[in-house]
Amino acid sequence: MPVLLETRLQKARRLRFVGRDLERDYFEAMIGGGTLDVNALHVYGPGGVGKTYLLREFAAILETRGMGAVFLDARYIDPSPTGFQSALLLALPRTDTMSMADAHTALAQFATQKHRAAILIDTYELLSPLDSWLCNNFLPTLSDNIMLVTAGRNPPSASWRDHPAWGDVIHAMPLRNLNSAESRTYLLARNVPEHQLASIVSFTHGHPLALSLVADTAAQRSDGGAFQPEDNPDVIKTLLERFVQKVPSAAHRAALEACGLVRMLTEPLLARMLGTQDPHELFEWLRTLSFVDASRGGLFPHDLAREAICADVRWRNPDWYGELHKRAREYYNARLQQVAHEDQLRILFDMVFLHRDNAVVRQTFDWQESGTIRAERAHASDFEQFKAWVKQHENATSADIAAHWFTAQPNGVTAFRDSHQSVGFMCQVALESATREQLDKDPAAAVAWTHICKTAPLRPGERATLFRFWMSGSSYQAVSPLQSLVFVQAVQHYMVTAKLAYTIFTVAQPEAWLGVFAYADLERLGSAEVTIDTTHVGMFGHDWRTVGVPAWFELLAEREKGFNPQAVQPPRKQSTEVIALDEDGFAEALRDALKLKSRSLPPRGNPLLASRLVMARSGAAAGEMERVAVLNSVIADVAQTLEQSPRDIKLYRAFYHTYIKPAASQEAAAELIDVPFSSYRRHLQTAIERITDIMWIKEIGG
Repeated sequence: MPVLLETRLQKARRLRFVGRDLERDYFEAMIGGGTLDVNALHVYGPGGVGKTYLLREFAAILETRGMGAVFLDARYIDPSPTGFQSALLLALPRTDTMSMADAHTALAQFATQKHRAAILIDTYELLSPLDSWLCNNFLPTLSDNIMLVTAGRNPPSASWRDHPAWGDVIHAMPLRNLNSAESRTYLLARNVPEHQLASIVSFTHGHPLALSLVADTAAQRSDGGAFQPEDNPDVIKTLLERFVQKVPSAAHRAALEACGLVRMLTEPLLARMLGTQDPHELFEWLRTLSFVDASRGGLFPHDLAREAICADVRWRNPDWYGELHKRAREYYNARLQQVAHEDQLRILFDMVFLHRDNAVVRQTFDWQESGTIRAERAHASDFEQFKAWVKQHENATSADIAAHWFTAQPNGVTAFRDSHQSVGFMCQVALESATREQLDKDPAAAVAWTHICKTAPLRPGERATLFRFWMSGSSYQAVSPLQSLVFVQAVQHYMVTAKLAYTIFTVAQPEAWLGVFAYADLERLGSAEVTIDTTHVGMFGHDWRTVGVPAWFELLAEREKGFNPQAVQPPRKQSTEVIALDEDGFAEALRDALKLKSRSLPPRGNPLLASRLVMARSGAAAGEMERVAVLNSVIADVAQTLEQSPRDIKLYRAFYHTYIKPAASQEAAAELIDVPFSSYRRHLQTAIERITDIMWIKEIGG
């Protein structure tokens, strides 16, 4: 006998059904008792998450137990009382003993014959005009051996939640993505090669429709390469259509793209990204979308929706994608200057999130921020626990070294706590204030200091930080919310530490961190690495006099725009090394430059041409004459600040006619400004001293 096509389709669906064990178990327990404690079950989740498949599975469970299932798809129902009852009547199986005069009677007879029955309604959001009528008029008249199972994009409406009867007998079941193991099981059942699983699971986040679409794509690939979203625009288009059934306007689409790019979207951020004064309507529209959630920090889309939105705009309009990133970054930079110290971490997480498209950054950051973990200065009572963690994860010698720094520089130890319990710590060593005896007790600190002294010696007042120990008590230096918080804490340290010249990060497995530290412009210091007992201590350093914090943020901003995550290149090295002069050497070099300047000669070979002040303006590969021009510009700019003060105008005029637009001689300069020669010499000397002081402050980062 021929098999009905519907029967074959049902069998194929069940063979591909993976996971949902908790949902299945709940449903079976719900229908298995003598009476129904829950008469209504509402499954909800974003488009493509598998609501229809689950409803079909519930129907199969009912049929397996000999119970009745009536399946309705709201896409084919007129949302009116008459339209609904007509659709229900048509969906009921016809038997000789049933009266089909009206839906109520037919449904009651069907439920009696089957002992128990359920009405299963898919795409329930399309029946929103009928929602109140179903809740208050139709369903309360049904017998208690009939249950209602609905599936839609949105949670139960207020009509159900606030109803004096339904509120106690309705259960809301949010449907989320499949976990990693379930996703792999599904893909293997679809004959997807093992080597492609990781890239597919990473992109889809276990979203069932995405898994299905990508599995189809993988089956058609002949090269066997990993899945890349940008190479599959049709998949992205299909996903977006499921997530967003209709976008009202171009402005709404832009708002959706902004929401996808940032970690948390607020109205002020949306206003900055879209260049609008009043984003409230767009923000409220985003809140209505089933795949957009809200938290204290703002709005954020579900993971796969974010991936699909970003992949689409990155492929379709890369210039707009870059512009959105730029505007978000500018907003965060401005906020960093306005908020309190404790709020900076959240904004820094937001900034790091913009880099998540880079494969290396994605793998080394946990985007849960820090969860309930908070950072605070450690207490002396914490140190024994921290020492025990170092011994557990490294060795006894390292534990003794950690205890040494806990005693020598206790203010440099940060505790990370979850509730009232410490879950990790970080120990920062201020190298410039450590004594030779203290350094000698730690081979890692000693070689770090030696490296700085040889390659980038500190000038008076400058500081160097060694991030000596950092770890989670349970997972050491593995990728985790705590590890991510450590990195963001370090960035905050770069920002707020006055006269910070050099930082060095120590890691136990340097090869594993090469990618992310190169992305962040931290150079591996191979000559400074040591082995302490069985633990190899790798080091990565950055000279903040060469690339300061503002320039560093700009460098990262350029990298975040890279559309190919694998194409990130190390920063271009400067053709001229920055010379770290002390204050006396800086003043002497400026006097030498001014002597030549008064004769209109270039200060070739002058140490100031390789100073941080000049190199920061001239760029990495500037030639000597380019840097001469920059030095002259710096001197002129600083001198002009004297002109702005009525008290110092006489100093500026003496300097101007000597070095900026030199007179034929110093005597001629004195005549030009109409002062005695002795007064001219006094004004000039004071001007040079004042300009030297200002330039030195700029040189050391003040």
